[in-house]
Amino acid sequence: MKLNSINENCSGCRACQLVCALENFNEINPAKAALSIEGKFPEPGTYVIHYCNQCGICAEVCPTGAIYEKDGVYILDRNECSGCMSCVEECPLGVIYVHESLDAPIKCNSCGACVEICPRNALIMENL
Repeated sequence: MKLNSINENCSGCRACQLVCALENFNEINPAKAALSIEGKFPEPGTYVIHYCNQCGICAEVCPTGAIYEKDGVYILDRNECSGCMSCVEECPLGVIYVHESLDAPIKCNSCGACVEICPRNALIMENL
């Protein structure tokens, strides 16, 4: 299953970011979310959800093999990551995030927690 979005449904509530950080880091800290919401102001109510499309470029550039594919989703193994940030630099969508308190970047693993919490069905899971 792979994450997808319907931007027109997004209200900008950012509940997805809160639950993402809670699910993956046991913290209510949207700065540790593996997705972001961009408000398109001054257009009221227009938001764009940015997230990993699982293209695999991050895995191609990872020198330690810390990013690997499993069932169509690229997973970042934090224990294998050297912290070189090559994946962050090469991500064409800019959706591998860095947080100052972490040694490894943050990348979406398609866990689906954001889909479950989204009140407007702006995030969905689709079969690969």
